[in-house]
Amino acid sequence: MDEQELRRRIGMLRVEHRDLDAAIAALMANAAADQLQLARLKKRKLRLRDEIASLEDHLVPDIIA
Repeated sequence: MDEQELRRRIGMLRVEHRDLDAAIAALMANAAADQLQLARLKKRKLRLRDEIASLEDHLVPDIIA
């Protein structure tokens, strides 16, 4: 995957992460929120964050100390 593809993928993941943020907030605003669904959304959001961090690490060259 080249740098441009990585940046595009990171952008798509960030959009999905933001969308999940909004969905979680909306679900939490509902007093009768489905706790299982909420847990699944939060877990997906964490996986996205980890994937974004991993892809960003590929963009930064290793510095030999």
